[in-house]
Amino acid sequence: MDDVPASSAFLTRHFGFREQMAADGFASLTRDDAAMDVIFLKRGIEVLQEGFRDQHASGLIVALVVSGIEDEERRLRDEGITITMALREEPWGEKLFQVTDPNGVLIQLVEWAS
Repeated sequence: MDDVPASSAFLTRHFGFREQMAADGFASLTRDDAAMDVIFLKRGIEVLQEGFRDQHASGLIVALVVSGIEDEERRLRDEGITITMALREEPWGEKLFQVTDPNGVLIQLVEWAS
């Protein structure tokens, strides 16, 4: 990731995360209702093992389970966020859509259809 503060601000501003810790090339974000934290590391940072320092993340989606997914999509559009995968319902009962953060991280919002 090239711009850690941009991704941190994106999750903080639009998804209710808060920055727990931050330093040059590093940010740790949390939510009171989350079972996990999100950690962003700048590409090349020595905290990453050699061989991983310059890799781009691909095939990774940060999925957030929500209720009222149509309202969430509307809220994000109203906040000026581009929806990069339109709201759809999968045959197995999952409603979802995606947005992309400033560094290309895919954020998927999911709601299980009842």
